[in-house]
Amino acid sequence: MKNVASMAMGRGLRFLGELGGAEWIDRWGLRPQASRLVEQGARVGFRAAQNAGQRFKPVLKLVQPSRLERPAGKPELFDLNITDEQQMTRDTLRRFAEDVMRPAARSADDKCLTPQELLDESMDLGLTLMALPEGLGGAGTERSPVSNALVIEDLAYGDMGVALAVLAPLAVVNLLVDFGTAAQQSKYLSPLAEADFVGSALAVTEPTPLFDAYRLRTRAQRTDDGYVLNGTKTLVPLGSRAELFLVAALSDSGEPELFIVERDAKGLTIFEDPCMGLRAADLARLELKDVRVSRDARIGGDEVQFRYSEVVDRARIGWSAMAVGCGQSVLDYVIPYCNERFAFGEPITNRQSVAFLIADMALELDGMRLLTQRAASRAESGSTFQREAYLARLQAGEKGMKIGSDGVQLLGGHGFVKEHPVELWYRQLRAISVIEGALYV
Repeated sequence: MKNVASMAMGRGLRFLGELGGAEWIDRWGLRPQASRLVEQGARVGFRAAQNAGQRFKPVLKLVQPSRLERPAGKPELFDLNITDEQQMTRDTLRRFAEDVMRPAARSADDKCLTPQELLDESMDLGLTLMALPEGLGGAGTERSPVSNALVIEDLAYGDMGVALAVLAPLAVVNLLVDFGTAAQQSKYLSPLAEADFVGSALAVTEPTPLFDAYRLRTRAQRTDDGYVLNGTKTLVPLGSRAELFLVAALSDSGEPELFIVERDAKGLTIFEDPCMGLRAADLARLELKDVRVSRDARIGGDEVQFRYSEVVDRARIGWSAMAVGCGQSVLDYVIPYCNERFAFGEPITNRQSVAFLIADMALELDGMRLLTQRAASRAESGSTFQREAYLARLQAGEKGMKIGSDGVQLLGGHGFVKEHPVELWYRQLRAISVIEGALYV
């Protein structure tokens, strides 16, 4: 039986979808007002559903972990069509990215911190609520990597750094839903589903040359009552405010595992780690020195078959989607700029060198998007997707950086100054090939 939150939100979204598609709205010239109503209604619906779930939800004490199912009836073949619900979500997220995230991006980058007010406002989007199964008080019914990749792309269109800050806790939620034990879900997912933003992050990357996510230097030594963690993690989002970290470490068996480490754990030291890009994500370095955690801190424990390779592959899909969203920002900015920029009495886009460069950017962007969606589609259908995720990430890292560099080049001197956002997007796109983890679709 569906919970009240899911039923109320589903009916509201269907009504808003019908309203948004009505022909008479265009006939009477009310499309802008209707679009605002649909967006505001969707946000209010998510908030009401979230509050309803909290109001009627009993104290959680799970006997069995709660999971999300794969979407039923999905074709095995690669399908680029998206559902009406996905399109409605994309419209809402794109407006949030343009109206809320992008105006705050420059200041957040300068301060190396996304405003708490923006993070709290992002909860109105209902992303956490939809990631949680109904058994955990959420409104989610299906586990859709395709939908998650689209969400990441749309938020990255506003700003990659701010998007990483917003999405970091969602990676923790998704991981606990997929691999968490009943005890882990009971203890940690309820606070993460609260109305206010609760910071948490996945920590995989280490400060080593040519870092390999499968060759971790962070170690987890087994003891009689738990584990002792030693090592260093870098490029961890939400460093100044995260209350919970999922730390990747090599266990005594030689296999990478994830361990839950709370912020106040003895031996954990957090340092600011501002970098060239993604500065708004509040990046930090974690120093773990003899950090003791209980047996229950290992994700999956002895009850669930944990697959670390899946964590890496799903994160790579997420970063590929990030590159697509930010790359689209660059393309959408340089086209009107070059059309309006005159030299020798004509727009510079009349010059083949400029027009061909813009065409190449669009071509590479479509290739990145196709590879990302193919990897996400295979993950959603239950097929193997390690190869596809690797190729998507490889393409996004190389071509995403080139799109950012070409964007700066097309703006000439304006591409070098902060008056235009292209230099910010270029710095962020360079992070794609460097960072591992932090996202999880």
